[in-house]
Amino acid sequence: MPTQPVTERFISLDAFRGATMALMVLVNTPGDGKYVYAPLRHAEWHGWTITDVVFPSFLWIVGVAMTFAMARQVAAGATRRRIFLQVCRRAAVLYLLGLLVYLFPDFDFSTMRVLGVLQRIAICYLIAAAIYLTCSVRGQIIWIVGLLAGYWLLMLQGDFTVEGNFAHSVDRVVLGRHNYGQTKTWDPEGIVSTLPAIATALFGIMAGHILRLKQTLAERTTWLFFTGNLLIAAGLIADIWLPINKKLWTSSFTLFMAGLDFVLLAYFVWWVDGQGHKRVVRPFVILGMNAITIYMISELLESALSALHLRTWIYETIFAPLASPINASLLFAVSYTLLMFLIAYGMYRRNWFLRV
Repeated sequence: MPTQPVTERFISLDAFRGATMALMVLVNTPGDGKYVYAPLRHAEWHGWTITDVVFPSFLWIVGVAMTFAMARQVAAGATRRRIFLQVCRRAAVLYLLGLLVYLFPDFDFSTMRVLGVLQRIAICYLIAAAIYLTCSVRGQIIWIVGLLAGYWLLMLQGDFTVEGNFAHSVDRVVLGRHNYGQTKTWDPEGIVSTLPAIATALFGIMAGHILRLKQTLAERTTWLFFTGNLLIAAGLIADIWLPINKKLWTSSFTLFMAGLDFVLLAYFVWWVDGQGHKRVVRPFVILGMNAITIYMISELLESALSALHLRTWIYETIFAPLASPINASLLFAVSYTLLMFLIAYGMYRRNWFLRV
């Protein structure tokens, strides 16, 4: 498959990553969790909101970026073995950072959450990278189909209720006290549901292949848009039998969200790299350059403020008097997101780009 030179860089991908990170911080930090606009909440169970788009998009972007990073390393003469060893090291660091997020500030190892956001990214990155390095594009597509079909078959061993699904039963038995703290007996980033999440990263790799095709930018954008709409349709059709559900990361959810990401990136590529609107998205680009670092700062700072009982004080003293509860809660989240941008901007001005 003829591809573009690996020196080509898409500002749109950095902007998409930064926009995803900004939305992640926004939905994670309401001033008062009881007062949140519906789109900024996760779907209670089946269905989806804009909030449910955040995590699969970030994982999908990991897959896209992987194709460029590894192609660049191969072009520089690195062996696949050396590349994979670097992947293992990075995945291990990501996993440990994920543990830190859930251990801080109490460091209670008896109920430590062993799976979570960064842990899932680490696992999916590791396995998707291994598939990318050892399989052709056709083999990667076969892996996607196998993961989604296999997960679907596994989920048929139970029903699709909160308590009766197969993924829940596995998490309850295997993870025990190390499940998600709010659910106690199952984890939304659990063991079995990681299988289709790997497919999400592989779908990102497919998008990377399209972006690297030796075609005009308009043609590649069209392929992204066309593929995305096919996946959205496939997800909606699959939803008839297997509901779109983020907490279970169902196969229909995987297809639908990957489709949205293909379409969104197509728009980003067309508008930013094609039309040249790079200055407008500069804040998102800056935020995306230190995405993992900003995520860690955001999570750890909020935990520290809560542990010191400062978070509630700040909200009730500064934000609550300004507006109705739901708007004050949103204003707190917006302010916190802007604070993360200021930190990212300060790092950018000092050329501090922390790589895992």
